[in-house]
Order: sequence, then structure tokens, then C-alpha cells
Amino acid sequence: MKRFDQINVIPFIDIMMVLLAIVLTTATFISQGRLDIDVPKASSKQSPHDTRQTLHLAIDRHEIIFYQDTPVTLQTLETRVSRIDGDTRIVLSVEQTVPFQRFVHVIDLLKRQHIERLSIVTRQIK
Repeated sequence: MKRFDQINVIPFIDIMMVLLAIVLTTATFISQGRLDIDVPKASSKQSPHDTRQTLHLAIDRHEIIFYQDTPVTLQTLETRVSRIDGDTRIVLSVEQTVPFQRFVHVIDLLKRQHIERLSIVTRQIK
């Protein structure tokens, strides 16, 4: 029987290269958690300062409400918002073509839960 004095790392390198290729290929197809929302324009712009305790809400062009990039109903949103801390900052992005009444429903829900730290996302007019 032949004795091995060294470890052959060539197969290990081949396996790692295949795994790297798979990871890089699939990483390009993974969504980055961004919704395609065309927010209204405004002359002023201010970004939220504290992003550690920020909750993102959005309403897309189909009037679907998103809680942290997950679609929810108004009832589910109310349940989830009732569990958050009062110091949590909420950032609301609304598609500019969404009827104003849908926007008011979400704002009313937040006010009923005594949420005061609310930012509405807009684009700055250039």
C-alpha cells in the first residue's frame, strides 16, 4: 500500500470554485428588498437619522400595503403596529398614483395606535 505524505488540495479547490460560482450566480437573482414605488416629488428632503429602530411601510400602485417588504392587509397591519414600541420610527412610501383615501386609511391606523414618529418618503425636485 502506498503511503500519502501530503494532502491533495486540488479536489478541495475545485469544489470551492464550484460553490463560489453557484453563490455568485444566485446572488444576482436575489431581490434586494426594494419595492418599485414611484413616490411623489417635493421641494424639501430630509432623511431619517436613526435607522436602528425603523419600520418601513409602503403602498404600491396596486394599493397593496407592505410591512417590511411583506404584503399585509389593513387588519394584519393594525395587529403588527400595535406590538411595536412607541419610539420606533415609521417610514411610509406611497406610490404617487395611489388614491388619497388609501393613504388616509394607513395614517388613521397609525394615529389610532398613537404612532407619532412618522416620515413620508418623497423625491426631491431637481
